[in-house]
Amino acid sequence: MEFSNRTRTGLLALMRWRRDVRHFRDDPVPDALQDHLQKAMALAPSVGNARPWRVFRVESPDARQQVHAIFARANAAAIDAQPPERQAAYRALKLEGLQAAPLQLAIFTDTNPAAGHGLGRHTMPQTLEQSTAMAIQNLNLAARAYGLGVGMLSILDPQAMEHLFEVPESWRFSLYLCIGWPQFTDDLPLLHRNGWQENTATEWLAR
Repeated sequence: MEFSNRTRTGLLALMRWRRDVRHFRDDPVPDALQDHLQKAMALAPSVGNARPWRVFRVESPDARQQVHAIFARANAAAIDAQPPERQAAYRALKLEGLQAAPLQLAIFTDTNPAAGHGLGRHTMPQTLEQSTAMAIQNLNLAARAYGLGVGMLSILDPQAMEHLFEVPESWRFSLYLCIGWPQFTDDLPLLHRNGWQENTATEWLAR
């Protein structure tokens, strides 16, 4: 299939304007739109076609509260790990949307999936987690195309998350996603707004 310049331009615009969102309205994400996000994940490439991502839709208020408690403990440790001169700046950051995001996903990677029969990962087993990351990026871009915001939350204890969701021994926690309609329409990244870190160009080194 050949793609038009308009399609190529649109794809680059999605990449450019994808944002990590932390401030959400509480409007629900319609089921039909959630289906589109599922399909976007299903279209992601994976090593040996292993498709190792495993997804929980976290709806229980109790489960969400427990996730928030895990975040609070991990975030306190992360503050302590910052140099003293950066701790105030860290505290000023909005790092999660757990209290408001209507759709929340806990994503794990199966490190020993039957699918794929081990193809391509014998010497590089980390490609399973890389495959999950690509599925998450597909979801990110699809969400942005529909006007949804996605907040990727990694300030969590992986073992605590695995215990909370009672996953099989071969599953590893990958990422927690908060998804919903953004409160703000401007696209300035929050880390830029807070002076934490701006984007830098990707350098390709010659050998």
